[in-house]
Amino acid sequence: MSNRIAFVTGATSGFGRAIATRFAKQGWRVFASGRRMDRLEALRAELGDAIHPLCFDIRDSDAIHAAIAGLPQDFRTIDLLVNNAGLALGTAPAQKADPAQWRQMIETNVLGLVNLTHALLPRLIEARGTIINISSIAATYPYTGGNVYGGTKAFVSQFSLGLRSDLHGSGVRVTSIEPGLAETEFTLVRTGGNQQASDDLYRGTDPITGDDIAEAAWWIANLPPHLNINRLEVMPTSQSFAGFQFHRENQA
Repeated sequence: MSNRIAFVTGATSGFGRAIATRFAKQGWRVFASGRRMDRLEALRAELGDAIHPLCFDIRDSDAIHAAIAGLPQDFRTIDLLVNNAGLALGTAPAQKADPAQWRQMIETNVLGLVNLTHALLPRLIEARGTIINISSIAATYPYTGGNVYGGTKAFVSQFSLGLRSDLHGSGVRVTSIEPGLAETEFTLVRTGGNQQASDDLYRGTDPITGDDIAEAAWWIANLPPHLNINRLEVMPTSQSFAGFQFHRENQA
């Protein structure tokens, strides 16, 4: 087994699970974090001692610090942090949205990400490691109902650039991966478990998969140390750029 260590958040499903699996199968030791211990245990049962489950809610800063303080001494440095934990809630336009859902997205996608990153920065700097933040094309291309979700992902993209600047000279690399249409549990969570809505969205599109993003993360993490990928925007071939919206007043 390699001595290289990855810390992957949101490892219970989707991109996070695929990334944790990809690195563990390649011999990395992986701290896999998430809120659902049963899924983390299933991941460990599948992949063995390469997986070290950490069960906590990323919105809880005390839990973050407790989890990091409890890491074994031989896991002092972290070679790779993948900030994947995040979610989208609701599809309503801003004027009809639920503020509680907005708050949960901000606390998860923004505050949780920055708190965990800050806590692990000393270990990443010591290892001259890599940070991969999972953003979204929603950070760049707005769409109806994307409001706060898109705003949080724009933060992730800009925060990645800010980290890159602050860590200049440290050897730490920072990348924002920004996927387009991807078939994970994303739409099920966003719609409150509406399987039909999920099926309708992805039907016939050949969307991005978790394994696709895991492959991108693997490539980034294993580039020569003198190379940094600042942003990586990924869409399925079936997706491109929507036209601008416009509204016609009734001229009658």
